[in-house]
Amino acid sequence: MADNKAYEAWLRTQCSVVAKDLRSKHEQMAEKPFKFLRATYFRWAKTIEHVCPELKNSPHVLCVGDIHMENFGTWRDAEGRWVWGVNDFDEGAVMPYAFDLVRLATSIRLAPKMPLGGRAIESALVDGYREGLDRPCATLLDEAQLWMRPFVACSDEERGKFWKEVFEYPKAAPPPDVKAGLRRSLPKGAKMMRFCTRVGGLGSLGRPRYVAIAEYGGGHVVREAKAVVPSAWTWAHGRDDVANAFARLTRGAYRSPDPFLSVHNGFVFRRIAADSRKIELGNARDLCSAGMARAMGFDLASVHAADRRARALHTDVRARPAGWLRNASRAAQEAVEKDFRAWRASR
Repeated sequence: MADNKAYEAWLRTQCSVVAKDLRSKHEQMAEKPFKFLRATYFRWAKTIEHVCPELKNSPHVLCVGDIHMENFGTWRDAEGRWVWGVNDFDEGAVMPYAFDLVRLATSIRLAPKMPLGGRAIESALVDGYREGLDRPCATLLDEAQLWMRPFVACSDEERGKFWKEVFEYPKAAPPPDVKAGLRRSLPKGAKMMRFCTRVGGLGSLGRPRYVAIAEYGGGHVVREAKAVVPSAWTWAHGRDDVANAFARLTRGAYRSPDPFLSVHNGFVFRRIAADSRKIELGNARDLCSAGMARAMGFDLASVHAADRRARALHTDVRARPAGWLRNASRAAQEAVEKDFRAWRASR
């Protein structure tokens, strides 16, 4: 695929690329359409205006960009409260807000063993999105959204798996500024054990990731540094002067942010823990319920609502004709599946 080669050539001008991880990404892109969608935001950014031309003039706000079902997770805020919501803003950029909704709906359509039909997906997402615009706020799992806890809680088995993986991370030597940033991110008094690397994500596979593991308070703490680059939206639209929006999105007015997350010198630093993680698809019937889809729409709206231009969204989303999101996500699904088949055939 020409766009894949062009994007990766551009990526090499933005950061050091881990060739082994890129090869793994290429292999996973050929497995399932859902994985292909996750791994190819650059392709989405290049084509979505042609797939859904009727939406390209919808109001522009600071968007997530690479929004999908597995771009939600949990973290602890400054009060120690357990928070759920969008937790990856690598591809954040100003764009038509409707494309975030379409991509989220498309990801639900492509999820394996999806129990929801297109009409139910649209209804849940749009209802949640409208509600989120009306009263944007963070999703707190210790207070207002107790019903979500069973679906996102970390089991003892998952905790054991997490720590097993941590202690098996291969040793690595981060660049001096990254090493210093990882040290600064540790709690005062933590005893540094080792620096490592790890493989994570899918869309960001190929970017360097480094990890610091330290002893603290009778246990261990883990911090990660991952390279950040400008959004593929800016690459697709020939804009090379747009600052990365990661920091602005993570500190939006209606979020309860992760106090351990920061961006410095081209890397995002964050705490890694068993209960601060992305929620993987796992059981689609749990994560793809109408209630969960509505919550995803609500949180996405809370992200958009922090933009000063968000007032226009209230009018636009209510003026959209019935079925607009269903039709647009169906068209996007067909385009993704066509690209997926072409990629798999080329492999």
